[in-house]
Amino acid sequence: MSDHLDLTKLIFGRLTLQELPLHVPIVLGTFVVVMLGAIALLAVITYYRLWGYLWREWFTSIDHKKIGIMYMILGIVMLLRGFSDAIMMRAQQAIAFGDSAGYLPPEHYDQIFTAHGVIMIFFVAMPMVTGMMNFVMPLQIGARDVAFPFLNNFSFWMTVAGAMLVMSSLFIGEFARTGWLAYPPLSDIASSPDAGVDYYIWSLQIAGVGTLLSGINLLVTIVKMRAPGMTLMKMPIFTWTALCTNVLIVAAFPVLTAVLAMLALDRYVGTNFFTTELGGNAMMYVNLIWIWGHPEVYILVLPVFGIFSEVTSTFSRKPLFGYASMVYATVVITVLSYLVWLHHFFTMGSGASVNSFFGITTMIISIPTGAKIFNWLFTMYRGRVAFEVPMMWTVAFMVTFVIGGMTGVMLAVPPADFSLHNSLFLIAHFHNVIIGGVVFGLFAGINYWFPKAFGYKLDPFWGKCSFWFWVVGFYFAFMPLYWLGFMGVTRRLSHFDDPSLQIWFQIAAFGAFLILLGIISMLMQFWVSFRRRHELRDVTGDPWGGRTLEWSTSSPPPQYNFAFTPQVHEGDAWWQMKQHRYRRPTDGFLPIHMPLNTPAGILLGGISFVFGFAMIWYMWPLAALSFIALLAVAIGHTFNYHREYYIPADEVHRVEASRTELLANHV
Repeated sequence: MSDHLDLTKLIFGRLTLQELPLHVPIVLGTFVVVMLGAIALLAVITYYRLWGYLWREWFTSIDHKKIGIMYMILGIVMLLRGFSDAIMMRAQQAIAFGDSAGYLPPEHYDQIFTAHGVIMIFFVAMPMVTGMMNFVMPLQIGARDVAFPFLNNFSFWMTVAGAMLVMSSLFIGEFARTGWLAYPPLSDIASSPDAGVDYYIWSLQIAGVGTLLSGINLLVTIVKMRAPGMTLMKMPIFTWTALCTNVLIVAAFPVLTAVLAMLALDRYVGTNFFTTELGGNAMMYVNLIWIWGHPEVYILVLPVFGIFSEVTSTFSRKPLFGYASMVYATVVITVLSYLVWLHHFFTMGSGASVNSFFGITTMIISIPTGAKIFNWLFTMYRGRVAFEVPMMWTVAFMVTFVIGGMTGVMLAVPPADFSLHNSLFLIAHFHNVIIGGVVFGLFAGINYWFPKAFGYKLDPFWGKCSFWFWVVGFYFAFMPLYWLGFMGVTRRLSHFDDPSLQIWFQIAAFGAFLILLGIISMLMQFWVSFRRRHELRDVTGDPWGGRTLEWSTSSPPPQYNFAFTPQVHEGDAWWQMKQHRYRRPTDGFLPIHMPLNTPAGILLGGISFVFGFAMIWYMWPLAALSFIALLAVAIGHTFNYHREYYIPADEVHRVEASRTELLANHV
């Protein structure tokens, strides 16, 4: 009997049937709903015999455009999970007053607000930003793909593996109860002996590796693969913001990898990096996590600034005002983002001189950000502004982001931060910047580049419904939190005693419900647009009258993007080509060699998931086997890496010639 128990423990580690939350009705109900949804999806794919198509054309694809779209789909799927956590929190806070304990026990509520933060930052915003850069940037610089196509596929599946680990924690064990940055001592083995923090560590570690590799890939692509004539100061602003973003990724994400590795060593082998025993220091963790964490905010928002620049210029029908100042502002923000991290812990005793330095640098970083706002406004000035859905998101961003920026400057003043730091004011500010900046920008980008990706526009009615529900819902959901923060209400509480506060939380819950309607409207927009795709089809390839190179290809672009590498002479390359009555070549096409799709990326992602799961539950034999399998697949792939296939010249000619007359008439 003892031998049987030892063998079971060796194979399954600390994973037992008790780790399945069958006794928690909310989790059990969620599990049933998710499983029914997954079964329905699998049934639809099987019924329409799509498995082979998805495997050949998408899952194993190394085409940057398809990988970018898959990143976006992952972000939207995880948005549904992350927002469901938000709805649960707002509903709990709206009813948990006085004698009413609400419907969430405190330990479950703590898991929810931690999972909400982790999912929204790492698995919604990051995949969507990376997907946008993946799809648009190579087209904007005239490249046929990214520098390392296989690495692109591998990076995506590592992100998926991290997301799957987070989702697994919903049904097997539990997630961390520490907040989204997992400060020690809350995250050490004494305070959190369960698997929650280990889920946190390994999901972020695996996804972080994917993000770091993607950052290297996109950075090399911009530096080495620009079209002839595209000097740095002729790059589109979106490409500039992508360049600065990926510099930040390459500089910041190794810090995240290191600090999570140190936390894992504390938990697994007792190294005491962050515990007071044997000379550890929890403040070292706080410094390291924010040295990554504040650049992460700009990793998210810089590409979105690029999106707004493209949208504002296109829908104002004029060049972007102050191109050079936009570039310099972007670079200054990139540098300063590394000099402000300590404002996240003004209250932790760093001293007046240190607090003053970081307060001043935080205020200074608002200057180049404000310069961008003025540039967009001056671009609109005397322009023929068309308030299409992307431009509506842009205008809403300008108003909302300015409010978030001003409250950020308030928090940059150390004495004010001492009063507001741990209050709901901080929560309102952070969401003001991330939703009003990043989320609004991503939705503007989706509406703007969707016809380039799929060949038809998104339905404008449902797009405007989503816009108004999101914008109005945002103000209802987060403006009350500013007021509650001024009243001293602490964040991360699941129950309140003062009944006078309840009305504000009820207003916030109503706002969250409006945002839910906005998400539903967005999904309806995708569905209705797909059903009406022939009616909404864009035959020009350039539906908005864009100014940059991606619009010079067909919609959707062929796998090779460009039959001939374009020659760039001006900043607004495509606009200038159109003014000179640009015509696409009709002959002289050569065979194009492209790398073959490979299953290695999805295999490595799947094995990484198994490795992370085994490490979380102390399944040491499985962890060792999966690690060996990772090495074997990676080494095996190197022998197949240079496999290529040729697109014959006559096929290239057929694809390009079919577009020539149509595009010429449009120009």
